[in-house]
Amino acid sequence: MKVTYYGHSCFGVEICGKKLLFDPFISANEKAKEIDINKIEADYILLSHGHEDHILDAVSIAKRTGATVVSNYEVVMWLMKKGVEKGHPMNHGGSWMFGDIKIKCVVAIHSSSMPDGSYGGNPVGFLIETKEGNFYYAGDTALTYDMKLIGDYKRIDLAFLPIGNNFTMSIDNALIASDFIKCDRIIGMHYDTFGYIVIDHKEALNKFNNAGKDLSLMKIGENKEF
Repeated sequence: MKVTYYGHSCFGVEICGKKLLFDPFISANEKAKEIDINKIEADYILLSHGHEDHILDAVSIAKRTGATVVSNYEVVMWLMKKGVEKGHPMNHGGSWMFGDIKIKCVVAIHSSSMPDGSYGGNPVGFLIETKEGNFYYAGDTALTYDMKLIGDYKRIDLAFLPIGNNFTMSIDNALIASDFIKCDRIIGMHYDTFGYIVIDHKEALNKFNNAGKDLSLMKIGENKEF
């Protein structure tokens, strides 16, 4: 799979001939000012919850690309009222086959509201299962014992975990989460964008390395094969 980082928690993943885009927050992210959102392609846009720093550019990208937006029921309904034409609502525990890609919604412990303050439903994480590999996108979440279920349920080849602390897991908690899901290849997210979530990169990399795990802190605009 090919992964492209667009800043904060936004990633593009190319797998099974499809382009998945997660939590697009680009146009208002000063650290991602070199990214042109008009050049980003997507077949599916997956949104973990309704906070602005995860859905800001979802409507514009969905309208331009014709992508199907996948999220919880409340987020999908809100976006469709904003002009998104294709939406697929889901909820915890449910899964759906999108062609050759199976998307399963799993628990994320966080809050969720829409940019206008309306109810945003329950936040989710996504487990993506394909013939080319399986990966876990945790979304914004605390460390939760439910992550053990993910590791017991399916082999995870790659995981996107928040590491910025304050609003989500810390580096230390992400290490525990990697044990729970039985995955040693981790891509860090939700760090450095704001003052509250700035991390020490050297410390983070050393802690994962000392635990025998691989942590990737990708540069914005970088793409990488996994």
